[in-house]
Amino acid sequence: MAIRWPLLVRRTHKWLALIVGVQALLWTLTGFYMVVVHIDTIHGDHLVRSPVTQPFDLDGLAAPSKVVAAAPGVSEIRLQRFFGQPVWRAETPEGARLFDARSGAPLPALTESQVSEQARRIFTGDGKIVSVRLLTEAPQEMQARKPPYWQVEFEGWNRPTLYLSPTTGELISRRHALWRVFDFAWMLHIMDYDERTNVNNPLLRVATWSVFAMALSGAWLLIWSFKRRKRKQA
Repeated sequence: MAIRWPLLVRRTHKWLALIVGVQALLWTLTGFYMVVVHIDTIHGDHLVRSPVTQPFDLDGLAAPSKVVAAAPGVSEIRLQRFFGQPVWRAETPEGARLFDARSGAPLPALTESQVSEQARRIFTGDGKIVSVRLLTEAPQEMQARKPPYWQVEFEGWNRPTLYLSPTTGELISRRHALWRVFDFAWMLHIMDYDERTNVNNPLLRVATWSVFAMALSGAWLLIWSFKRRKRKQA
């Protein structure tokens, strides 16, 4: 029995279009969103102030060796400011720790009021703080970051949210509505519905090759239809 190639290719093209057509549409829509909205806006750069560099008065500061002796395993130590005061920041195996730059004493973890004050200093908007929470489990939008950290949410249509370190008060990340839409669009775009990070997952590969096969079969049908018309005219 001879294979009727035009019929076979047409049916293959039709079924591939039915199966992967929705995903192809999602690729188009999500790609359009990711192109139209500027990446700096997605990152939330407009939500936070740039840090201001201020000179330090080194007189009366504790020697870094005192901090190193108090925190074994320190890999790095540097001078910075904490609520306007100089502190030593030490990178330890357990994470960053702050020490009073004058006494060398370790600083306690931030309180909720300190976190709120720090968030207001960083945030560029005028919205009021609606919630301050110390998280020990990562929410969906912070799966790539290991807790604990403080979550500070401000009022506003885009739900601007800052995540701060509980030990240093430094900004870890920022989230807002446009970022969350981007994250959802990215999930649909790469077809990773779990972690939303794997751009080489099996489902995406199958869909990509299916779309490629659909395009090839469509091109074959187009060329075949032109050749058939020429034969009829002859």
